[in-house]
Amino acid sequence: MTRPRVLLLVTLAETGGAQTYVAALAKALEREYDVVVAAHGEGFHDVPRFVPLRHLRRALDPLHDALALVELYRLFRRERPLVVHANSSKAGVLGRLAAVAARVPVRFFTVHGWAFKAHTGIVGEAYLWADRLMSPLTTTTICVAHGERDVGLHARTCRAERTVVIHNGVPLDVPRRRAHPGPVTLLSVGRLRAPKDFVTLVRAMAGVEAQLRIAGDGPDRAGLEAEIERLGLRERVELLGTRTDIPELLAGADVFVLASDSEGLPMSVLEAMAAGLPVVASAVGGVPEVVRDGETGALVPPRDSAALARAIGRIVADPALRDRLGEAGRLRAEREFSLERFEREHLELYRNRVRR
Repeated sequence: MTRPRVLLLVTLAETGGAQTYVAALAKALEREYDVVVAAHGEGFHDVPRFVPLRHLRRALDPLHDALALVELYRLFRRERPLVVHANSSKAGVLGRLAAVAARVPVRFFTVHGWAFKAHTGIVGEAYLWADRLMSPLTTTTICVAHGERDVGLHARTCRAERTVVIHNGVPLDVPRRRAHPGPVTLLSVGRLRAPKDFVTLVRAMAGVEAQLRIAGDGPDRAGLEAEIERLGLRERVELLGTRTDIPELLAGADVFVLASDSEGLPMSVLEAMAAGLPVVASAVGGVPEVVRDGETGALVPPRDSAALARAIGRIVADPALRDRLGEAGRLRAEREFSLERFEREHLELYRNRVRR
């Protein structure tokens, strides 16, 4: 018997939370569905079938966006999916619109962080109205955090009766934080571009006696290197570039740090908790739903380097506190953010919404 086809769409095939989500979802769905993943680029290797897209881009571009809409329409007509499940902002808008035009019966959209909240000015306004227009065309909106659902309901970019919350999940069979000689090591992971705020993190390091390693690359690297040089931190801050050994890096660190202006429910924080690391993070988006201040880590206001330095300094200075926070984070990851729970809740949603 032919299995129903699901097409998972994300804007870019790069390293990131939305891409990790799509790869994990594809693995879960392939037990019951014929799964196809589509994105711009060549970054997906462990999915059932991948279709690279030519015209889908992150930045607003009238020409490429029009071409991407036509490209997606043709893809959906060719593949005839029962479900199009769009992820990330640009793919979310164009994918749902093309799916309606191609008469795809079921249209899911996962919010990894509302674009209208992450952008300012005309770009933010454009995404706000686009998401409002797409809301009635969406079978189900999936938010990765309750906070994102609340924001969407308030902004009228989703509807209560068609919106669910499914927290992200991560594997738990990962290397655990281990004792190591030398200075306390901080680790941060993410693409070097907004909304990640590595400049504030580097400025906080001027008041912290520790080493910082940053895994990731992106267009803001040159500016970050200049700030590290300006503050005289070359001996204590290391830019690692893109890495494929994040679990090993986490196991070799003492504290995980995330400075950001906007988040959904960051995979990097969940991965750090699974590895038994205390987490210091900006209190934005769904982060406070994961990091409990004083229990599994510390929360600080965004763009406040002094508050970030104080929070990091307290944990750096107290090995017993690091152990307690890290162990509590690991236990919380086991209880609430496992990959098994993530897979089960998505499969249940599909079974309830998809008529074969």
